[in-house]
Amino acid sequence: MRSKVLVRMLIFLLILAGVWYDASGRIDLVMPWVFLGVYLVVGGIVPALIVPLDEELAEERTQIKEGVKGWDKPIVAIGSLYVPLGIVILAGLDARFGWSSPLPLGLQIAALVIGGLGYLLSVWASASNPFHGRFVRIQTERGHTVQTGGPYRYVRHPGYAGIIVFLPTSAVALDSLWTLVASGVVAVLMVIRTPLEDRVLLEELPGYEDYASRVRFRLVPGIW
Repeated sequence: MRSKVLVRMLIFLLILAGVWYDASGRIDLVMPWVFLGVYLVVGGIVPALIVPLDEELAEERTQIKEGVKGWDKPIVAIGSLYVPLGIVILAGLDARFGWSSPLPLGLQIAALVIGGLGYLLSVWASASNPFHGRFVRIQTERGHTVQTGGPYRYVRHPGYAGIIVFLPTSAVALDSLWTLVASGVVAVLMVIRTPLEDRVLLEELPGYEDYASRVRFRLVPGIW
């Protein structure tokens, strides 16, 4: 299962590389290739090594099953199209047509590091929670329980927190302010999704109310 996930990720990265070239028409820019390399590590190699996977969990993270909340489907659809495919396309077009003013290289590198750490936070959440699915639903048939380990000790939705960090920093790393605008829209959708999922868990998942009383913050410790 792990080898399959890694092979799929490698194929996806090759597709992203082709998409970048088609959108930008350039191979001389270093940061996009560095970005894809970092994404391979944090989005492919690290998850393949640390995230527990079996066929049942793989289905949960890839299929729409009974009980998925209707409001969640469009949010996931938009997020899935944009992360990271939309990022690469829009940044590539920006590089081709010069829509954005160039950003300092140091800022791009700093954004890449912060974005990579944000994505690793999301991976840590996935590794710590066997019920970390793609869609919002209570996985009753799998014995869904509250998870309190790993980053869930600090915030209730660490997976979202990591992706929200990854989105805008990726745009900066790719030197594209227009991509930053679109990334911000998707990040806002993730913020909106957070209390909606929280409400579902409070109403439908036994033990979550007690957990929420102990871990007070949804995304950012000490703030919200």
